[in-house]
Amino acid sequence: MDIGESFIGEGPNAAHISTVIGPRSGPVGTAWAVALATPSLGHTPFVAALQPNVPVQPMTLVINKASIISKWHSEMTWGPAQVGVATGVADAVMQDIIPKNDIRALVIVASIWVSSSANDPEQVFVNNRKAVCKALANGSARMPSFATVQSALKAPHNAFFTASTDQFQRERDAQKPEAHGSAL
Repeated sequence: MDIGESFIGEGPNAAHISTVIGPRSGPVGTAWAVALATPSLGHTPFVAALQPNVPVQPMTLVINKASIISKWHSEMTWGPAQVGVATGVADAVMQDIIPKNDIRALVIVASIWVSSSANDPEQVFVNNRKAVCKALANGSARMPSFATVQSALKAPHNAFFTASTDQFQRERDAQKPEAHGSAL
């Protein structure tokens, strides 16, 4: 099983993707089937397709992270974002990130974020295409490295929040164990 993550783009048309890929006959296959069979209000899992009746291989289940709140939001999720995910999976196969010989034996769960403020269908498509391929590549390479995680601790942030590095450093310093020496 490989787990990957990627964030591509800026503003309301950005894509945030988390992926899990593994054998149909293993825990990822079980999770895939259970997720498909148990939709919840605002979160309907669906199969990624390149065209109607042409699901991408490996079979990919798309699950939206953000609750669908409008007709436009649903169209952006099930339209350009979904086709972007399918195309990004196909790109990963074409780039040998996913071995072509394994596509029938594997399944993918792709959790996607599409902003309810998304306003550019082409950019949503491009960002989701790139983000899913990058997430699959990151998972395949077991990225990020521990050194990258350590470096990111110096300035934690994302597209919606940047931690105050002064406050963050004070909290990290406060968590360091004090040296215990003998006063005798």
